[in-house]
Amino acid sequence: MMIIGVDLGGTNIRAGIIEGGKLSAVRQSLLISKNSLESTLSQLISVIASAMDKNAEGIGIGVPSVVDIEHGIVFDVVNIPSWKRVELKQILEKEFNKPVKVNNDVNCFALGEHRYGQAKEFLSFVALALGTGLGSGIIINRSLYAGANCGAGEIGSLPYLDKNFEFYASSLFFENVHATTAQQAHDAALKGDGQSLKIWNEYGVHLGNVVKAALYTYDPEAIIFGGSIAKAYSLFEKSMMEAMADFQFPETLKKLKIMPSVHENIALLGAAALFEKE
Repeated sequence: MMIIGVDLGGTNIRAGIIEGGKLSAVRQSLLISKNSLESTLSQLISVIASAMDKNAEGIGIGVPSVVDIEHGIVFDVVNIPSWKRVELKQILEKEFNKPVKVNNDVNCFALGEHRYGQAKEFLSFVALALGTGLGSGIIINRSLYAGANCGAGEIGSLPYLDKNFEFYASSLFFENVHATTAQQAHDAALKGDGQSLKIWNEYGVHLGNVVKAALYTYDPEAIIFGGSIAKAYSLFEKSMMEAMADFQFPETLKKLKIMPSVHENIALLGAAALFEKE
């Protein structure tokens, strides 16, 4: 089955052809004119069209928002202010005359890891996307758990310190707390910059508290990190693990597997997997 997988993020749009778990013809475009619904929709359609194949049987798309999965409607899309309520399924089906399935973007990341990535061996795990925001996808007993309103796993919105987890465990932490970016802090830390190394240690403590929240809530076998910040895993792993040392159930920590995702386009595979049966 050939499916066009699409990942709509707050920064980029990516699309590619997936057939038999293999990805090809990946297209990517930097999202522009976020305040214009017409412009962003036009750009999304253009990216999908550039990856389209006449033999494609459907389009699966992940969007950073709460989704009415049945009707393919997205609400209040994160970092795209113009997307308040968009009947995305209807719009894309009319444009391409192919069936469309819509889900949350981190749910697609989790589904991709479950079907094609490092998490294939696990019955239950939590996928955490560390990037512009902090998103979560939940797999329970080998099935995607989205909740009644596709809002399950929004750990980033839980109150934490004076803000919430997302503020301290996403790019917001670097920008608002330390007046830098994750990329700049990463590059400087790799060169041995002491201040940048301290920033990553601090970040690891916050992320360790996020992981503890996920453990208390879902008791998963594994935590999989994705997103751009996960590429700096070696810089925050130690302080993250130290911050988790006070977790109430030490035997759980002994069994827990924590790992960064190794597949850059796993969310595209997961979006295509929306068409697969459990």
